[in-house]
Amino acid sequence: MAAWMLAAPILSLAPRAAAGSPPQLSGGIFGQVKDGTGVVQMGATVLLYNRYDQLVRHALSNEQGKFVFDSLSPDLYSIRVTLASFVPAIRRNIAVAAGSENLLQINLATLLSSIDLVSAGPARGALMSDEWKWVLRSSQATRPVLRLLPVSSSATNTDSVFSDTTALVRVSAGDSDSFSNGGEQDLGTAFAVATSIYGSTRVQFSGNVGYTGASVIPSAGFRASYSRSHDGQSSPEIIVTARQLYLPNLTAVSTADPGLALRTVSLAIRDKADLTDHLRLEYGASMDTIMFVERLNYVSPFARATYDLGKGGSVRFAYSDGANPGPLLERSSSASLNDASGNEQLSQDLAALALLPRISQSDDRLRVERTRNFEGGYRIAAGSRVYGVAVYSEAVSNAAFVLSGPRSFVPFSDSLPDLDSNSRIFNVGDYNRMGYAGSMKQLLGARMDMTIAVGRAGALADDQPALSDTPASIRTSIQQVQRMWASAAFSATLPASGTRLTSSFGWTDVRVLMPDHLFLTEDVIESTGWNLRVRQPLPFFPSRSGRLEATAEMRNLLAQGYLPLEADGQKALLTNSPKAVRGGLTFIF
Repeated sequence: MAAWMLAAPILSLAPRAAAGSPPQLSGGIFGQVKDGTGVVQMGATVLLYNRYDQLVRHALSNEQGKFVFDSLSPDLYSIRVTLASFVPAIRRNIAVAAGSENLLQINLATLLSSIDLVSAGPARGALMSDEWKWVLRSSQATRPVLRLLPVSSSATNTDSVFSDTTALVRVSAGDSDSFSNGGEQDLGTAFAVATSIYGSTRVQFSGNVGYTGASVIPSAGFRASYSRSHDGQSSPEIIVTARQLYLPNLTAVSTADPGLALRTVSLAIRDKADLTDHLRLEYGASMDTIMFVERLNYVSPFARATYDLGKGGSVRFAYSDGANPGPLLERSSSASLNDASGNEQLSQDLAALALLPRISQSDDRLRVERTRNFEGGYRIAAGSRVYGVAVYSEAVSNAAFVLSGPRSFVPFSDSLPDLDSNSRIFNVGDYNRMGYAGSMKQLLGARMDMTIAVGRAGALADDQPALSDTPASIRTSIQQVQRMWASAAFSATLPASGTRLTSSFGWTDVRVLMPDHLFLTEDVIESTGWNLRVRQPLPFFPSRSGRLEATAEMRNLLAQGYLPLEADGQKALLTNSPKAVRGGLTFIF
């Protein structure tokens, strides 16, 4: 009874069919926007997306907080509601049937603001009422020949096998980061394409190809993902990634040497489940194989739980063991809603494809860096600001960093050649550390935001020279210390030119190396140094078929975070973030 009392004023906005009018072949979505105290909100932006996350309509809530989307074709839709000083509210898989009226109650409060489906009853003038269904079921004349089946809201036109196809091609050049720091490896030419098969299966495929170092054989990689949805229920996403790269051979006597082949294959599965109205669980695992002289297999599970406290904010707990789970957790449920064309998902696939496993060599054996991380975080929104705190415990084995120095500083049996430089990858051993961080994000209008974070964590220091030039002695000279760190990040989109700027700066003691920690519960950047990224849309003649963007990225511009090492009179530098500059063009269609 209470639900229909709430629905009554909303239904007043819906068009009603008069007696004798033809049945309705479309449905509608109606709603009302309120804050946590029940006060209606005027001027909220309501975006309507179809099953492929394409923007189809938009509206503003009126003085009563109400909005209407009528004459909708039967299908699955998603709603995103935004308003200044509130965290956006999102609801997916709203099934619209012929003649139905879906009534929504939007409560804008803090993180994970809720959208409740009040009613999804049929409207007058629908194709068939419940009374007629019972008449047909009870009729002796029609029972043998007529069988009523529920109409699936995910039914689509099977005349078109492929639909909602998007793609991009990216060409880039410049310095490349070392794979030891988990940076993105853009080999030179990258592409990505996504399409839907019969409206219920989503397939994405991305790849890159290019040359690394002085290799005469091109390196390449591809990544394919598969997911399926049916009747509003989505299946786990399956992702396959394969790469083949050639590391330079430091002992080669000929420049025509193709280098050492590094091959990786990964199978990942990820899924999410809403256990209650306030508790969401994201989980999955990746199974990886690395082939480089020898074969190495390992499994990396991960999980993250988010509990919404309403006005009190939200609490998150995360666990990971093994490889970096960032690419599998980075794509939130609203990621695709932020880019109506789905290009954000394609860019995330390319970024995930470019992340290589962090491998090294010790005692002439292949090693892979593994991180076991337990983390807890808390976030709360207050107007246009979001505050957050996080604490974590991290255990790292076979930590790999870039070593720049004389070739004789460490033997080849305890190092690997870097991808695109004369440096090498050195295994510094294991370390355990605890850390904490506090952050504040400030929205500066609709196009700008700024984040400031401070914390304390374990860092690596070299207080005294190594007693000898053996790898074991060098590892012993590297000690762990606790140090403070601070970072600031700023992003903006210029209204006239559409230029998108993203800049971050991280500070810590200049005498230590602060390993980057991937926060799983907070949007915090801990990386040392100054990083800058620019994306500039360019005028392009066939604008209806695509658009062109120029990108420029500069990492660690001030060359910070280097740790000097000394052994047997020789000096070298250890770093986890080398200086790099890269630029390119992206064609999106």
